[in-house]
Amino acid sequence: MLSFEQHFHEFLIGVIVKMPSEREILIISYQQIKKKKYICIQYKIMIVLKDILLVGAGSFLGGIARYLIALVMKGFSASFPWATMTANIVGCLLIGILWATFNRTNPSSQLNLFLTAGFCGGFTTFSTFSKESLNLLQTGNYTAFCLYALGSVVLGILAVALGFALAK
Repeated sequence: MLSFEQHFHEFLIGVIVKMPSEREILIISYQQIKKKKYICIQYKIMIVLKDILLVGAGSFLGGIARYLIALVMKGFSASFPWATMTANIVGCLLIGILWATFNRTNPSSQLNLFLTAGFCGGFTTFSTFSKESLNLLQTGNYTAFCLYALGSVVLGILAVALGFALAK
């Protein structure tokens, strides 16, 4: 698709070749510019909608992956939120790998949106992490709270660094 500048340039070439009067040039110019701007605005809206759908699709898949981890780890331990911590650590590792890879390869912004904001955003569960941390505090399980909160944050940061280093 041609950019607005390219459309305008083509229009100007057409005006010069036809050589209409100055008044005709001004009328045609205004109408063409108005039309091209409208097309550019429509095009930008379509890009934004496409990006929103990419993030939504990635989030959908990330949420499914997160749910599958919860199913697999369901009977692992009732007193500690292992599934949430696992999803957070794996998600942090994945986003570290993606971050380094995207810095090196400079992929399309759509792929970046789909995988980072979409998939990783739907997969990692820091809102659930916060809720479960508060629950551990409210139930007086201070040792589990400290292990869970510190473990998730520290191991998450280390996993991002490891993912970044592995993909570099």
